[in-house]
Amino acid sequence: MKLCALAKAAVKKVAALDDATINSALLAMADAIEGKATEILLANEKDIEAARGTVSDVMIDRLRLTESRIHAMADGIREITKLPSPLGVTLDKSTRPNGLVIEKVTVPMGVIAIIYESRPNVTSDAAALALKSGNVSILRGGKEAYNSSLAIVTAMKAGLSSVGVCEDAINLVSDTTRTSSYELMRASGYVDLLIPRGGAGLIRACVENSTVPCLETGTGICHIYVDADADTEKAISIIENAKTSRPSVCNAAEVCLVHKDIAKDFLPKLKEVLADKRAAAGQTPVELRLSEDALKIIDGTPAGENDFDTEFLDYVLAVKIVSSAAEAIEHITLHSTHHSDAIITENTAVADLFTKEIDSAAVYVNASTRFTDGGEFGLGCEMGISTQKMHARGPLGIRELTTYKYIIRGNGQIR
Repeated sequence: MKLCALAKAAVKKVAALDDATINSALLAMADAIEGKATEILLANEKDIEAARGTVSDVMIDRLRLTESRIHAMADGIREITKLPSPLGVTLDKSTRPNGLVIEKVTVPMGVIAIIYESRPNVTSDAAALALKSGNVSILRGGKEAYNSSLAIVTAMKAGLSSVGVCEDAINLVSDTTRTSSYELMRASGYVDLLIPRGGAGLIRACVENSTVPCLETGTGICHIYVDADADTEKAISIIENAKTSRPSVCNAAEVCLVHKDIAKDFLPKLKEVLADKRAAAGQTPVELRLSEDALKIIDGTPAGENDFDTEFLDYVLAVKIVSSAAEAIEHITLHSTHHSDAIITENTAVADLFTKEIDSAAVYVNASTRFTDGGEFGLGCEMGISTQKMHARGPLGIRELTTYKYIIRGNGQIR
């Protein structure tokens, strides 16, 4: 709780900063991360060596930092400085019959705690977004990435100090056991908003155990439906990108639904690109988990009972043939985690039906689900992807990290 007390004490100091000072601090943080790249890479190598043999190669890639990824982290922070401040914005203003002037104005949340797993870049993204929105952050990363996160936070704090901003605006929890997670979940009076970013188990634990407000981010069982009127070349390209560009992230495709009218022509092409060509090129082939009717067309692994309800985060894709767009929508409704789902079609009416009936945070027409990302949405970077409907939905940028209050101006009115 000592760390929570330090964070709470820093709230007023951070809230008093104007946007120019915040941007100056963010730029200093970005410069410091690049300036400490060697130290950060050495710390990251320790994490990778410790994780090697205990997690998959895909998850190692998720953990790994490179010079280009460090530069991307710094550039992500710099992009945030180009965004207008989300604070002090008048959302609504009215004058009552009695002369009271009522304004609804955006303000910071206060202390935002983020519990996340083994992606070191989340450390810089979360801290920067919190600061830009006038908040203090408490970062509780996974044990696999602790050395990397510590090096990143050390650099960012040095950046804050260089421009005279309170270092306690950013706080890293050193205890990576479950104890610290549960303490944050129950830190009433200290934490104003808790954001879990990780697998289903972490999110469920936060939702079920938190006594502080919890903004639920979701797992990504992302679907791509290839309609009878799809451009098949476009569909293959989109699915290849959505599945293989980075399979360990939540916006990667996990399920492909194919209309029966094109399945005999389409599925062999899909297998050729995702499995055969990748294997021939020395790349990891995508394992296709196929429904019974799909197995009659191409070779693959028979789909198991849970394969259409699994976030694989790996080179695995569940494939099913459907008889219509309506059946595809029904399947997605039953199995989706409401993260990102896509349709590939040249039929405008079918596309409109899909976008209307699919209840997900991001619904795509003829584009890869991999675009569900704060940077790609023009938010600089993101705190996570919210799949809930209260307060915020989709990529969580700086606007979603604010709340509002009412300011009422009068001239002696009494009730």
